[in-house]
Amino acid sequence: MEGDFYSTKASVLQYVESAKDVNGAELIEQLKPILSAGSNLLEIGSGPGSDWAILNETYQVTGSDYSVEFLDYLQENYPAGDFLQLNAATLNTTDTFDGIYSNKVLHHLKDADLVSSIKRQSEILNENGIICHSFWKGSGDEYFKEMYVNYHLEEELKSLFGKYFDIVSISAYEEFEAGDSLLVLGKKKE
Repeated sequence: MEGDFYSTKASVLQYVESAKDVNGAELIEQLKPILSAGSNLLEIGSGPGSDWAILNETYQVTGSDYSVEFLDYLQENYPAGDFLQLNAATLNTTDTFDGIYSNKVLHHLKDADLVSSIKRQSEILNENGIICHSFWKGSGDEYFKEMYVNYHLEEELKSLFGKYFDIVSISAYEEFEAGDSLLVLGKKKE
């Protein structure tokens, strides 16, 4: 992942404050019909834990983040939680999961790292494993508030994920503006 914006406690607390009213509850509702309650799920990039807490109501969730500062925050705020330090590109873990979820995390990866992540996700998913990932919709890339952002379109995501996953759906949704985001749901190929 590019940069180390979340390497200080101050930047983590700044993000927590700015994202306090944002969560992926609507995205998680779309995951529920295709991933059974009680399944074990990896969240890539748990950040402040907003989605982790919602996911944890339905699934056995292992949270993760690349930032040690975010992991410290998560452990402090969710002391019973299970959290790993993971790079989203390499997902270096021996654990396996029924599902993998991320909310606006994988767009921080350059294309080659995203391909590596997708391949690794298929390797650590159990048979019939499910993915649920959101991205910013668009073309190109940029640094936004000191963070690398790689935009994607539906066809590109279909191509990237399609090698390892049967696409259940790729749908546009609104986070801030109509159609500014994409949600990818997929099932591990047999």
